[in-house]
Amino acid sequence: MTGKTGVMLCGHGSRDVEAVREFDVLAAHLKAGLPEFEVESGYLEFARPIIRDGLNALKERGVSRIVAMPGMLFAAGHVKNDLPWEINSFATDNKSLDVRYGRDLGIDPRLLRASLERIESAESGAAGVVGRKDTLLLVVGRGTNDPDANSNISKVARMLWEGMGFGWAAEAYSGVAHPRVDEALERVAPMGFKRIIVFPYFLFTGILVKRIYSQTDEVAARHPGIQFVKAPYLNDHPLVIESFIQRIGETLRGERAMNCQLCKYREQVIGYETSVGAAQAGHHHHVRGIGTDGDHGHDHHHGHSHDHSH
Repeated sequence: MTGKTGVMLCGHGSRDVEAVREFDVLAAHLKAGLPEFEVESGYLEFARPIIRDGLNALKERGVSRIVAMPGMLFAAGHVKNDLPWEINSFATDNKSLDVRYGRDLGIDPRLLRASLERIESAESGAAGVVGRKDTLLLVVGRGTNDPDANSNISKVARMLWEGMGFGWAAEAYSGVAHPRVDEALERVAPMGFKRIIVFPYFLFTGILVKRIYSQTDEVAARHPGIQFVKAPYLNDHPLVIESFIQRIGETLRGERAMNCQLCKYREQVIGYETSVGAAQAGHHHHVRGIGTDGDHGHDHHHGHSHDHSH
């Protein structure tokens, strides 16, 4: 197919204005790095534009092909269900367009290198000199009800542990999965390490990252003999941008296969046997585009839990 190609960067969305701003900055970097493509971005919930608006904007600019990219780290409910529902619904209504759905960023050498640099920046800014053998690294993921996605945090922690030479590493989650950050820190505090580095393996700030840092401060106050260091999250690190561009290229070449070996929707994973073959459906209709805290000056409360894995 000839004609212009559009790239749609699909974000989760947040009530947190700062988180939305950071996502928009990343989208701007992506646009600058892909001058040959039309680039739009949108959100599943709260923030605007919503994903459908971004897709329609690309259509109006005359593209013949759209690559829809999850702006998320791992494939859990949003990448496996909510986003495909949005993209497939649009594709069904626009059969003349070649609409392709890319895969999550996953565990990528570029992202591991970006993680290393974020952790090194935290070390260089910390008081005193503490060797890595005397340092414990805690890698924090969002947490989801998909054990396959959660296990990626364990792998990231292990690879950074061995690759950087820390004395120990552990993982924690900001919600849904366990252990939570405060629980994990209380578990590892008695292990005798002089320094504990808390690294949120997140793309953007938001309510969850701020909670991680807040809980770290609370635990640190109870253990004054240990130095707690808060590492920055990935954000718009140049290697994150490179990873997105790599995924877009894979999708255009037809190399976008997602690892489904332990996907609870395809295999009978222990404890989630009833999830196999669940219908693909969106779950964000009630909060799509309703605005951020900056729009309304108050929190949005809604009565369901979210599978926050991006």
